[in-house]
Amino acid sequence: MADQKKTPDEELNEKIAKQANSKIRSKKEGNEIAFGMGVFGIIGWSIAIPTLLGVALGSYLDERFTQSFSWTLSLLFFGLIVGCFNAWRWLKERSERK
Repeated sequence: MADQKKTPDEELNEKIAKQANSKIRSKKEGNEIAFGMGVFGIIGWSIAIPTLLGVALGSYLDERFTQSFSWTLSLLFFGLIVGCFNAWRWLKERSERK
């Protein structure tokens, strides 16, 4: 089968259509990637902040009061659980809205 010769106008239209489709596809993927990164950021901070607050409070309590256990480790674990619960609740609410 011989290739049919396209007119310059047809070649130009085809090239423009390919570029437009490529830009539209990359824009959609870019928005999805940015949204995903935003979600990871929110989840990360919702876990990190309670964990770090637990470490700070635990450190203060360890210096202030002597115990047979570590306040820092205990409150780190507690902060991590609270942060994971917050992230889970946020994701659950977000998925229910959609």
